[in-house]
Amino acid sequence: MAKTAAIMLGDGFEPVEAVAPLDALRRGGVQVTTVSIMGRKDVTAAQDVPVIADALVEDADLDGFDVVIVPGGSVGVENLGKCAKLGEALKRRMAAGKMVASICAGPTVLAELGLLEGRRATCYPGCETVFPGGVYMKDKVVVDDNLITSEGPGTALDFGIAVLRAVAGDAAADQVAAGMLLGEQ
Repeated sequence: MAKTAAIMLGDGFEPVEAVAPLDALRRGGVQVTTVSIMGRKDVTAAQDVPVIADALVEDADLDGFDVVIVPGGSVGVENLGKCAKLGEALKRRMAAGKMVASICAGPTVLAELGLLEGRRATCYPGCETVFPGGVYMKDKVVVDDNLITSEGPGTALDFGIAVLRAVAGDAAADQVAAGMLLGEQ
């Protein structure tokens, strides 16, 4: 059975932080669904990049995915943080040990839900000030059991490969990384 991922989208999300992981995951055979929290499938990313999501959060079973990904972008994170369905799903997933991944300012959504307590994580430099009880790591990508976090747009491909590795295994991640000329992962 194919592995699955949901990438959450709210107006103002950072496009590279959603599209780069989506690309790496799909190349690795993961079925990726982009999910809008805006009540409509057309979402406007930062820099006015239009994106059409695959599904609406109202219609998505966020518990059924192998991983749920929260991208950054300051306005996007603000919008994602207001989505009660996403917040409840993230709480359930973390409590059940299911995989959650987040990049840039996205980990602040997790922090505000109290999900980084005692966990190692990274984020966009400066956002770590809202990590109550979390352990901020100054690394490009941090994997802490079922939690994967990354710094920002410049680390989006590394993040995507790390999520692919966790979901689909080393062979898939190594093959995709080599095909993308990413070198040693």
